[in-house]
Amino acid sequence: MVLGEILTATGTAIFRSALYAIIAIGFTLIFGVGGILNFAHGAFITVGMFAAFLATSDVFLISLPIWVGLLAGTGAGALLGAVTYVGIIRYVRDRPVTVLILTFVIGFFLIYGIRIWVQGIDNIEALSIPVPQVMGTDFLNNVFILVTSWLLIGLLFYFVNYTRTGRAIIAVSQSDKGAALVGIDAEKINLVTWTVAGAFAGYAGVLLAGAYGSGSWLMSIQPPAPLILSFAIVILGGLGSIKGSIAGAYIIGFVETFAVNFVPGGQQLAGVSSLVLLVVFLLVKPEGLFGRGTSE
Repeated sequence: MVLGEILTATGTAIFRSALYAIIAIGFTLIFGVGGILNFAHGAFITVGMFAAFLATSDVFLISLPIWVGLLAGTGAGALLGAVTYVGIIRYVRDRPVTVLILTFVIGFFLIYGIRIWVQGIDNIEALSIPVPQVMGTDFLNNVFILVTSWLLIGLLFYFVNYTRTGRAIIAVSQSDKGAALVGIDAEKINLVTWTVAGAFAGYAGVLLAGAYGSGSWLMSIQPPAPLILSFAIVILGGLGSIKGSIAGAYIIGFVETFAVNFVPGGQQLAGVSSLVLLVVFLLVKPEGLFGRGTSE
């Protein structure tokens, strides 16, 4: 019986960690390249979820398939990331405190803008793949999250390490001035980074709503609190390290799952585990598991 519970918890942890990795990647990219803590990241995730909801519900008198919702959420996140950078961030990106405050304000306006738009809808319906339940869980939906998580992360690794634009991203993450000396346009690279990060955030929003059965205008700060989760994962893995963020996501995913299932009163620890690990790593290994580096 105990072995069965451990195996079930392990499976849950694997699926949850894959979702957490997708949630954190966009946050990692922006920090790795520009050194910017994007406090609007959670709001980007919420916008992706909401865009998918609009595409798949009957709000506009047409209900499109969830696949269209995935594309809508991803596209909305990418567009939002690009517009945020071009319209605001590029003018102040050399002033970290100003950027931090602005991203916080942007996130605040986005989530409350959605709140006004939905007008009393507290929980947006689940966005998940219509598949049969297996052992009491939406098994194939979890498999979809796991597979697409690793597929997208693999494509990102290839893009960053083996394409011309990706190598330019690495150069800008190391030094704006050094990149400029070899003819790299840092503005263009930062725009690409914000666009890709926004796309990951939008996609994560759709998966998050599907995994937890529903979405809300407050989902950016409700458990698992994507913004706090992303921040904790980036600290654990190493500031700006993609490889580190993946490791951090799986560490938090496993610790959280096993704490919830095997620690007395564990249900109350669902939103606390990441914060506890964050504090421990800041005290013991503040540089994270892999240090700083976008190319890793």
